[in-house]
Amino acid sequence: MFLRRRVPENGPLKAAVVGAGVFGHHHATKYKALSHTGKNVELFAIADPNPDMRAKAKAHHGCSVVGDWRELLGKVDLVSICSPAITHAEMVRAFLNAGAHVLVEKPIATTMQEAAELVELSRKTGMILSVGHQERFVFARTGLLDHRETPLEITCWRQGPWTGRGDDVSVVLDLMIHDLDLVHTLVPGAVVDVRAEGLIEYGPHADEVFALLRFANGTIAKLETSRVASERKRGLRAVYADGVVEIDFLSRHVHNTTPRPLGALELGDPLGESVAGFIDAVQAGVDALVTPEQAAQALETALWIEEASGVAVPLRATQNRVAAGRR
Repeated sequence: MFLRRRVPENGPLKAAVVGAGVFGHHHATKYKALSHTGKNVELFAIADPNPDMRAKAKAHHGCSVVGDWRELLGKVDLVSICSPAITHAEMVRAFLNAGAHVLVEKPIATTMQEAAELVELSRKTGMILSVGHQERFVFARTGLLDHRETPLEITCWRQGPWTGRGDDVSVVLDLMIHDLDLVHTLVPGAVVDVRAEGLIEYGPHADEVFALLRFANGTIAKLETSRVASERKRGLRAVYADGVVEIDFLSRHVHNTTPRPLGALELGDPLGESVAGFIDAVQAGVDALVTPEQAAQALETALWIEEASGVAVPLRATQNRVAAGRR
């Protein structure tokens, strides 16, 4: 049985980061920066199984480092989990049970059973669970999420060259899930039909996927995502009954023919806002901007797309590969 740690009435919140890779480094940097802005939080420790990564984290951030994330259970108030996607469920479950609030990078889990269990556990324990769909903050600043009108059609495209990151899961769970979160935020109701095609370039998971979704209200969403493209492209086009909104994320251009005003696309610091919002939610005892239920909804659609694409593969081989890398 894990020890439970209450949020301290006095003194800073103790924050930890699991994973000292690119995203883990960014999360740790945000916690350190926020500790100097009156957020009442301190970066307590970073966990990573790789000794070289631990040494770099220690040198850069100056906090404690551990090789096994389990050493932090019962010792921290909140944690960012930035490990491979297939490890998310186990870690989130353990930290919630240990009385820590959790911000996990997307996806929330890799199966719907895991996601449902984590949602239930978060509500049962009263621990805040949020998921790193940071682009929600970018959209919120434009004002697009404030409009009650529902698009008739949405097209999202997200393409970029191969980096090797996130290859423990398909491009759907790695990248497209960001757009799925946005689509679900803009369109209420359930998805009733999914058509998809996928391409495997480096394997064993899909590296390029095109999906066509139909919602119960009739809205159509088209999503195209690739992590093996020759150049970067990223945008969204929403067609309403009274006009069109088109956003190019790379040029930051917003074209709007609807009568509803929109703000400029200011990328700002979405990760910083996500971490700060997570801390605020923990201190106030309320949900963060991205709830676990919303993250589970995006995952459900993502898994449906994977199945429909015909290139979904069992995760067992990948899990074994990651486990072998830890030894």
